[in-house]
Amino acid sequence: MVVLQVHFLLIPFLMSTMGAAQYLMQDAALLSYIDQRFLFLEKRLEKCNQDVLEYVDEFRDFSKTVLSRLAGLNTDKAEVKSEVENLLTRIEHAQRDIDYFGSVTDSNACVEVHEDLLKQQLLEEAEEKKRLKLMLNASCDHVLAGIRSLKIVKKTGGKHGSWMKDPGKKHTKIYLLSGSVNNVILEFADIMTFMENNHTLKARRVFLPVPWEGTGHVIYQGFLFYHRYGSLNEIIKFNIQRRNVADQMLLPGAGRAPVYQLSPQTKIDLAVDEQGLWALHAEPETGGNIVITKINHVTMAVEHSWDTPCSSKDAEAAFMACNTLHVVYNSPSGGTSRIQCVYDVLDALNIYTNPGLHFPRRQGRHSTVHYNPKEKQLFAWGDGSQIIYKLHTEQKV
Repeated sequence: MVVLQVHFLLIPFLMSTMGAAQYLMQDAALLSYIDQRFLFLEKRLEKCNQDVLEYVDEFRDFSKTVLSRLAGLNTDKAEVKSEVENLLTRIEHAQRDIDYFGSVTDSNACVEVHEDLLKQQLLEEAEEKKRLKLMLNASCDHVLAGIRSLKIVKKTGGKHGSWMKDPGKKHTKIYLLSGSVNNVILEFADIMTFMENNHTLKARRVFLPVPWEGTGHVIYQGFLFYHRYGSLNEIIKFNIQRRNVADQMLLPGAGRAPVYQLSPQTKIDLAVDEQGLWALHAEPETGGNIVITKINHVTMAVEHSWDTPCSSKDAEAAFMACNTLHVVYNSPSGGTSRIQCVYDVLDALNIYTNPGLHFPRRQGRHSTVHYNPKEKQLFAWGDGSQIIYKLHTEQKV
């Protein structure tokens, strides 16, 4: 009986001992694996550091050779001077990067750049640029060179408003949208009817189901596109003849800040040029700079967006013409309006921060400035006056 009791007591003891031995073997295997992985990583880091040191030495030797050869050039010659300055700037920037890499080699940091990935990125950028050119039908071969003259057509309405023709239609109708919040469009048969003293009696009134906000609306291909009042970023597509809402969309990122600091009533400014419908707005993430978005006016879908360097500060209006943004600036106290930032979406390098294009013979501020691609004119609203500006263009270089 005693033997049986001892036998039963030994069984759990032996089982626990075997289990502990099994755990010890597993721990030893894990430690061996970790040790091997560390050895492998240490070898990789050592090779990486050696490669960086070799790159640093190679570049420093090369930069000394280049600098010694550049010193022998006659930098007074105009055709050589700009190239030399460009090379020196590039070498200076690269030298700073190399010095940085040399200083961090002890931190065992290494980044491997795969040539296949770089080639793929270049191919994707080229394809995207090709797609944009096809989408925008890059047939614009002229640039705005000046604003020749102005004609004050009429003075009606308040401080804020907009007026326009439909550049997508053959008719001569004039549309007047008065105020920064309203739901009534006045439609006139032609500009002569609009200029008459009792013009409001001859206007056709079109009532919108929901009012607009701001003054950034446009009429294109028989539809009114406008920012819906009370919404953050909803754009309404309204059929003027049928008098119903045909479609709507939400413009990503828009509506949180005025697109122009001097026209705070407008959060989204819509525009039309030779390529169709655009939207302009400002985002806090871009530091208040203006963002351009191309919209398909049929499907009401975003086709592409561009972050521009054009600031919304001291801006009062803007317009698109031939794929190019033109931002109109003024002083907070009022003065002569001027175009100070031009951005071509098909040529991001073609940016003019101060082209010096002034609006002629007028003091005051614009509520809207919209381009009519059919007539190559600007339709503007300034302090209650409806104004037409004639443009002077030149061939692109």
